[in-house]
Amino acid sequence: MLPRTVRGSLGRALRGAARPQRPLRSFATAHNLGPFTEVSTLPNGLTVATEAHPSAQTATVGVWIDAGSRAETDATSGTAHFLEHMAFKGTGRRSQHALELEVENLGAHLNAYTSREQTVYYAKSFRKDVPAAVDIISDILQNSKLESSAIERERDVILREQQEVDKQLEEVVFDHLHSVAFQHQPLGRTILGPKANILSIKRDDLANYIKTNYTADRMVLVGAGGVDHGELVKLAEKHFSTLPVSPKPIPLGRLAHPKTTFVGSEVRVVDEEMPTAHIAIAVEGVGWSSPDYFPMLVMQSIFGNWDRSLGSSPLLSSKLSHIISTHELANSFMSFSTSYSDTGLWGIYLVSENLMNLDDLAHFTLKEWTRMSIAPTDVEVERAKSQLKASLLLSLDGSTAVAEDIGRQLVTSGRRYTPKQIENAVDAVTTAEIQRVAQKYLWDKDIAIAAVGSINGLLDYNRIRADMSSLSY
Repeated sequence: MLPRTVRGSLGRALRGAARPQRPLRSFATAHNLGPFTEVSTLPNGLTVATEAHPSAQTATVGVWIDAGSRAETDATSGTAHFLEHMAFKGTGRRSQHALELEVENLGAHLNAYTSREQTVYYAKSFRKDVPAAVDIISDILQNSKLESSAIERERDVILREQQEVDKQLEEVVFDHLHSVAFQHQPLGRTILGPKANILSIKRDDLANYIKTNYTADRMVLVGAGGVDHGELVKLAEKHFSTLPVSPKPIPLGRLAHPKTTFVGSEVRVVDEEMPTAHIAIAVEGVGWSSPDYFPMLVMQSIFGNWDRSLGSSPLLSSKLSHIISTHELANSFMSFSTSYSDTGLWGIYLVSENLMNLDDLAHFTLKEWTRMSIAPTDVEVERAKSQLKASLLLSLDGSTAVAEDIGRQLVTSGRRYTPKQIENAVDAVTTAEIQRVAQKYLWDKDIAIAAVGSINGLLDYNRIRADMSSLSY
């Protein structure tokens, strides 16, 4: 789900906040004969990171903030996303019209998104316009007006967005999955927030979120493509030197959240008017910095994705796809490994119109999960590793994708793994390691289930949970 300090007394208070002075630090992570990620830290704690491509005529610059919907409370749920909308509604220096006109005249692209743990504001522009892009981003981050009239107008916009999201069944199912897997905890809440909050969020809620979370030590200014690291550091010093700092600054990637507990449970939304069943099954996964992060990604890749409408031979993909396609048990499935700072969700999302055999669909899926704990094969592990490496490297196509990779990694782990390091980490995963993580995370573990649609044929939770320990292969 994709996805502003204020002038006046609040702005002065933030700019006057005590900032521990540290000397400017720089280091670089070298690639093999290729671009490298250079990282510097300003005295106020703001991190600046770049991957320069000298021949690129365009660049992506943006700010990645170590705060998202997880930083909210039940009462303020939806605030982070609301702020994303307010970012483009005018600042102390630019009206909304002036901001839109300036971006258009640059031929630039300005965007933002909110996730459960991050908020991102970024711009893609010509190389020569990077200073202007940084100026605009710093302005909307630090000087948004947050006018009451604009807030009231934006409520309807966000409610319409919520209605559109509610039509996307995959989004609905995954929100339900989070809500049951992390019950009554910040990760279990939706990013947009409940309708009641969207209608009641006030300017003070937005300003307090900024004051608490938009601090220099929790931000990374990223540049990729046609950028120069030294120039971006100077721009950061010019535009972000007055950012406030957390009372107790924490290094990037080490932000402490209240302990999250995975809950084995389910939610079912029956709608017999729907021609299909949408089912997500997950176990607790791993966080970004877990040593099992890459083995879990490889195990996800073993199951992969499959869609009968694509017409590709099931024999070219996983054994699960062969079973499901042969017996016509589903229309499609998508395996996933979703990570957060301290936990995650690992599982599968299934869509089926074979409503009389949903129990078989769940049974054979969990039987394949169980097989990973007993007898994964070298062939499927090597295939999965090759596919995963290709997917990860192909996802770094273009300056925006590279900037996203740099920002996310620095915010979540405090460092960036180069593509070569990622390739080596995937190559290091062995068949024995897949068996080990399967036994650790899959074998006889509690599961979370979210099901929507014509799901009366799905076995009850206890029967499905029993399959996690009683299946033999």
